[in-house]
Amino acid sequence: MSHNAKGALLALLSFGIYASNDVIVKFLGGLYSPVELIFFSTLLSFPLAMMMIMRDPTPGTLLPVHPWWMAFRTLATLITGLCGFYAFSQLPLAQTYTILFASPLLITLLAIPILGERIRIRRGVAVVVGLIGVIVVLRPGQTELTLGHLAALGAALAGSFASVIVRKIGADERPVVIMLYPMVANFVVMGLALAFFYQPLPVEHFGLLAVMAALGWIAGIVIIAAYKTGEAVTVAPMQYSQILWASVYGFIFFGETIDRNTAIGAAIIIASGVYIVLREGRTNVSANRPVLQTRSRPETGTNLRIGFLLRGKSGTSEGK
Repeated sequence: MSHNAKGALLALLSFGIYASNDVIVKFLGGLYSPVELIFFSTLLSFPLAMMMIMRDPTPGTLLPVHPWWMAFRTLATLITGLCGFYAFSQLPLAQTYTILFASPLLITLLAIPILGERIRIRRGVAVVVGLIGVIVVLRPGQTELTLGHLAALGAALAGSFASVIVRKIGADERPVVIMLYPMVANFVVMGLALAFFYQPLPVEHFGLLAVMAALGWIAGIVIIAAYKTGEAVTVAPMQYSQILWASVYGFIFFGETIDRNTAIGAAIIIASGVYIVLREGRTNVSANRPVLQTRSRPETGTNLRIGFLLRGKSGTSEGK
């Protein structure tokens, strides 16, 4: 089996684990506030994060080189987590994933002002087509847009913004700094807000939170192995397999089915996203390769950033 094939299989396994994690997010999200879920997820992830921090050999302090960019990234990560957790609790799994799949399109657009990326006609057309796919899913004027839909869009936009910022400052900042600030912000901000949203957790639900944190970290480790084994242009499109997991899990656990518009919109968005990834894989097309260097999902600051362990391979610290 070739290295790319092994990398693709590892990526498929990783995104299956991520989808299992999201099933727990959706289940608990129907019972508890996103504030509470994010706080405890971050708390349970801290021991693993501290192990990563202690192994960081990069010299320097914990003060960011680019404090304003780090502040923007931390805020974007907070918004991503709140919006993402809320969207999973309110929308069908497949529909949530489909909207989040707009991230490569948004990263491509945000890379123009932030990274100075030049978007040629073919990638530009792919972005427009992908955004049309989002409109097909949302069906404005034909169906009521809920806070869940807005939250999913907010998570895609904020997560894309955070990823592009990492691409901009990653070469200058210590990976530990990039990982630590969003986690600390989640812990502090959600901890303060918890006074207004706290509900007692029975031991079985706290156990599910622990499983959720563990699944997020395991998925991160597996996707690291995937990117170290195969080429990014082969591994990156595997993230779209989550729509299959969402369809199966949504049906089994929540009785969900995919409506026609979601299926059509998902196909359009996935096709445009894969095209952008393949275009960025050509060295003469993109100077920054912002989508390819965003390793997986929108970052919530609750678990492992895989770029932290991939720095040696790519030469920069990249998005989760």
